[in-house]
Amino acid sequence: MFQAGDRVLIVSCDDDPRAAGRTGRIVDEVEPGPLTNYRWTVNGIGLLIGPVLCHSRELRKQ
Repeated sequence: MFQAGDRVLIVSCDDDPRAAGRTGRIVDEVEPGPLTNYRWTVNGIGLLIGPVLCHSRELRKQ
């Protein structure tokens, strides 16, 4: 669904609600698995927000 470097809008984020409404980039080179509870790693969200883990349903490709 997503590829590393894709720019995404974070619609909601259970991991860090402050990330909702912001944009970032997908970090994962491969589709996430059980280690991350099938959540994508998104980085580059803001200065005070580190990388977050989001489910596919919480992200929209831009």
